[in-house]
Amino acid sequence: MRVAVISDIHGNALALDAVLADLSGEAIDQGVCLGDAVQGGAQPAETVARLRELGWPVVIGNADAWLLTGEETGDEGTATPWMLAVREWSLGQLSEEDRRYIVGFRPTVEFALPGGRGLLCAHGTPRSFDDIIVPETPDAEVVEMIGPVGNAIVCGGHTHTQQLRHLGESFFFNPGSVSLPFRRALAESPPRVGRWAEYAVLTAEEDGGVRIEFRRVAYDVERSVAAILGSGMPEAERLAGRYRV
Repeated sequence: MRVAVISDIHGNALALDAVLADLSGEAIDQGVCLGDAVQGGAQPAETVARLRELGWPVVIGNADAWLLTGEETGDEGTATPWMLAVREWSLGQLSEEDRRYIVGFRPTVEFALPGGRGLLCAHGTPRSFDDIIVPETPDAEVVEMIGPVGNAIVCGGHTHTQQLRHLGESFFFNPGSVSLPFRRALAESPPRVGRWAEYAVLTAEEDGGVRIEFRRVAYDVERSVAAILGSGMPEAERLAGRYRV
């Protein structure tokens, strides 16, 4: 069984298109999006349209929840005026049907895998979409956040950083970000953004063997920058500049 795992699209349909083109022609049995799909980019409605067409289950991320409610739940601090303005603009691009679709995003998604394993999908962790796991996070903290999962494989996004780490009999992995892959520590501000799209493919065999492929896909970043600058979103140059660091 082969599962495509994507996360943190943040309203960049062009980057998502690059990932889907890379998967084109491959035998993929299932796909899943780990959340933060819509808010923050220049193409929120287009991104929703792509996801609806795919029909993959989508986990709700912190940015998805904030887009819908405006309620801050994490430790990132108070939303800036720019963030608030982008949220209002994003909501203005979405139809009522689009919003209902986002409301349907799920806290977690689970799949049964061959070999008696399961795949447990979340945004941060199954406990909270605000949980942060980076390569430097101590193992004890990761185990506490994720909780008892047996031999289930756990995947989460949120930190925009591809990673893999052991969890007792199993492991946790992060597929990275489709549109804003971070090139340096999350704590550094602003994080450097890679000019590629990231995702992962998990392959589970009947004998219990598992393989993870981390992928980086080149795409026309300048076209994406042009889409940002031509979108009419507030302070578009600010977002476009993240791709020029």
